[in-house]
Amino acid sequence: MLIDSRLKAVHADSSGTDPEQEQLVQQLLTSLGPEGVDDVLDGTCTLIYLFMKWLREAHEAHEKDVVEYVVPTLVTSLKMLPRSVPPEAVPMMAGLAIAAATGLSPTLWRKQYGDWTKAELTPLEATAFLLAEHINRMTDDQDFATRMITEALTQVEEEQREREE
Repeated sequence: MLIDSRLKAVHADSSGTDPEQEQLVQQLLTSLGPEGVDDVLDGTCTLIYLFMKWLREAHEAHEKDVVEYVVPTLVTSLKMLPRSVPPEAVPMMAGLAIAAATGLSPTLWRKQYGDWTKAELTPLEATAFLLAEHINRMTDDQDFATRMITEALTQVEEEQREREE
């Protein structure tokens, strides 16, 4: 939902960040506690994995390499956000995207480097946002990435209900 709200704000030409929204996000993260924050980080990594999986399949359908066509654009975009994405975070986000593009869990890949740092949280969100925006531009549909995730969640819920019956 956070990524979707960021996408909508960008397309509505909202300049800057909404202080009220930022305060609500901070309150939410604070209320979650350490385990809840870890769940949000895992969820963001899962989004990146799903976005890269979709991008990989879309590129393979045209006999193209997702790493060659998506990662350089992602890196360039991240570098254009120096106030939000410190230069030292860009290689980590590129590695995370490459791991996801090759079918590795971004969460498991990241664990080899230790816990997330506070300086990496905004770049992680920016990476998920930029991948969602890339998908939306490819499909010429501003809601495609959000709909894709919503449909995946709905499918998982239906499968769980069927197993419980």
